[in-house]
Amino acid sequence: MKRFSKVLVANRGEIAVRILRGAGSQGYQTVAVFSEADRNALHASVADTAVCIGGAPVGESYMNVEALLQAARQTGADAIHPGYGFLAENAGFARACADAGLTFIGPTPEAIQLMGNKRAAKIAMREAGVPCVPGYDGGAQDDETLLKEIERIGFPVMIKAAAGGGGRGMRLVDADSDLVSELRSARSEALHGFGSDELILEKAIVRPRHVEIQVFGDTHGNCIHLAERDCSVQRRHQKVIEEAPSPAVDADLRQRMGDAAVLAAQSCQYVGAGTVEFLLAADGSFYFLEMNTRLQVEHPVTELITGVDLVSWQLRIAQGEVLPLAQEHVRLHGHAIEVRLYAEDPGQGFMPQTGTVLNWLPDEGAGLRIDAGIQPGQVVSPHYDPILCKLIAWGEDREEARLRLIRALDRSLALGVTTNRQFLRELLAHPEFASGAATTAFIDTEFVDNETLQPFAPEALDYVLAGILHASRHCGASFAPTGLRLPVAQRVLLAAGSDPVAVHLQLDAADASLLCARCGDTALELRFIDIAEQVLRFELQGVKYERRYAFAAGQVHLETAHGSTAFSLHTWDAPRIADAAGSGIVNAPMDGAVIAVEVEPGEVVAAGQVLVVMEAMKMEHTLRAGIDGTVQEVRAQRGDQVKGRQLLVTIEPVAEIAASG
Repeated sequence: MKRFSKVLVANRGEIAVRILRGAGSQGYQTVAVFSEADRNALHASVADTAVCIGGAPVGESYMNVEALLQAARQTGADAIHPGYGFLAENAGFARACADAGLTFIGPTPEAIQLMGNKRAAKIAMREAGVPCVPGYDGGAQDDETLLKEIERIGFPVMIKAAAGGGGRGMRLVDADSDLVSELRSARSEALHGFGSDELILEKAIVRPRHVEIQVFGDTHGNCIHLAERDCSVQRRHQKVIEEAPSPAVDADLRQRMGDAAVLAAQSCQYVGAGTVEFLLAADGSFYFLEMNTRLQVEHPVTELITGVDLVSWQLRIAQGEVLPLAQEHVRLHGHAIEVRLYAEDPGQGFMPQTGTVLNWLPDEGAGLRIDAGIQPGQVVSPHYDPILCKLIAWGEDREEARLRLIRALDRSLALGVTTNRQFLRELLAHPEFASGAATTAFIDTEFVDNETLQPFAPEALDYVLAGILHASRHCGASFAPTGLRLPVAQRVLLAAGSDPVAVHLQLDAADASLLCARCGDTALELRFIDIAEQVLRFELQGVKYERRYAFAAGQVHLETAHGSTAFSLHTWDAPRIADAAGSGIVNAPMDGAVIAVEVEPGEVVAAGQVLVVMEAMKMEHTLRAGIDGTVQEVRAQRGDQVKGRQLLVTIEPVAEIAASG
């Protein structure tokens, strides 16, 4: 192994920040790379050197192998850490690094290639004696063969992209599914996401737990495991909450799963950090799912319960050192839980969100670790995964960790961007999760009618506070040591993603420090304490509160139960923008690329019919007709880059067609 001293991190966001800081603390010089869209990103500012490697699209920057190698040559970096995602599990990139004389901080290209293909990996695991889920991983990929195999396996069946991960190209099908459509959809998403449309089939294990084992190997033939992580709480097969250790695993099961994971790693002479994922059935049986040949998003929970710095170990192993610990010396202490804070709106089908981070206010309580990739002024663009940060809590036991994490979510806020903060809080507070009984079916079964999954409607108090803040900008209101000053009574018309709402503001005639406000049928009396920079403090019914806020582009972004909510000031009634649900107008739900247009003007469509398929933030989004009717206009074509709320398709309703006839 060649010694190295300068590490380039070929990634972005929170994982790049974590690795850059970790490598820097070990004494290595560090190099960050950034795209044109990430010039103001946090990771570009924490490294010793930062290099622009291309445009915003990943093909021009973070997945451009030659641009990354050129950045290493330009800065004198002699090692590359891929992080996770992008090129982290790309065998060709690992080989290119070696050919360029650079140390690739990760496993060998051969191990990456083997484990990166689910079909080849399952065959190898069966030969090694690792338990595998029954299924089909043959080379024949025609519809007829796959349909016959689905019939042989029996429903329910999981269709998976052989070269995939992260839930892309994955479909759960049952006897009522349109199998041909599901196969073609999975192929399409697999091809777009991974460059291969090869599929595998697996028998779906009903209500399993998703338990993975952290493994580590060195170049001297040593390999150990660092216990398990439970990643059962998932949505669309993507992890939402991760914890270690698993509440469903005892010492005996941990040893058996750990031994199987080490066997899997040894079968391919694995070097560095890796994760072997298993499905754990209710009867205690477990089955190999896949191996991730990289550092995992959820690695902090393992670090917190073992005391091991996994990035430090990666750097040591890449230098040719022996593993710092033997298996018998691995000790577990306490419990850790992690959640991923995303720029997405649970009330709008978890649609990824874009915007500018006006302020990032993380909690700093005891037992907390926050791995963030954002800072004030940073733009959350549609080009990348919408993860903003990871919040991790450690406790002496699981309940302490859970309560600490709920409190941390309550006290952390990204102003300016809609997030899934409240949804995460609801998950952690749910009795089934609190009891440790949650399986992969948890969200689908327990959160069908949860309020956080409905479009958010601000409360009267939210509108009143937003009205006061707008009044301070536009209507001459001010704050003094004795409270609010309002020159005259005000009627403020505000909108927060819906119809404008009128707010009436007037100071009490007898007590000038008391504000009398009315919003709809709700009357409120507030006593303002003070207004600091981005913090509003007030008293309501004898209880003191504070809310954080920020102004940007004519809007006030206010802390609400939703997280950050934008309120626009109107002096007239703005027309309501219709959406695809129950109307003939179909707008782009966010910035993204059009990858398919399935209709044309004059075509008769039915409610629910696919109109347009978009790709944004690494996921496909299908836009469907909200009504029966005839397509009037199609304003997009394949390959177009569109903006959020841009009109794509209009449909003339059936009733209007009949009337005009």
